[in-house]
Amino acid sequence: MAARSNARKRAFQILFEADQRGVPVREVLADWIRHARSDDRQPPVSAFTMDLVEGYADKVNRIDDLIVTYAVDWELDRMPVVDRNILRLGAYELIWVDDTPDAVAIDEAVQLAKEFSTDESPSFVNGLLARFKDLKPSLRRGE
Repeated sequence: MAARSNARKRAFQILFEADQRGVPVREVLADWIRHARSDDRQPPVSAFTMDLVEGYADKVNRIDDLIVTYAVDWELDRMPVVDRNILRLGAYELIWVDDTPDAVAIDEAVQLAKEFSTDESPSFVNGLLARFKDLKPSLRRGE
């Protein structure tokens, strides 16, 4: 399971970098893949990381709409950049990755929040993703 946790962490880092640089996430993913191929000190980008990033990229507008709709009193551009990207990744995996149990997707996102964000962020991430879990069937239908 550690390999998938590491893959999630790398996917989060790619989303975060793309957000910070203001470039498409696929461009950053391609940079990471190219860098790993040209520098053997860099670990390769795993297939699971690529799947998460590509899947998120396919659903980016829908995911951002869901976050804006259900994150009470938070505008997307005013949300801390770390939390925004953890939520984006967590929402994608929770709603659209069928082979990841819901509890695992939520827990992994909460762990990322504990590692990379503020003391309040894990409960914020947990609460919003738990709401998505409860609404999951209708959220998938609303694509």
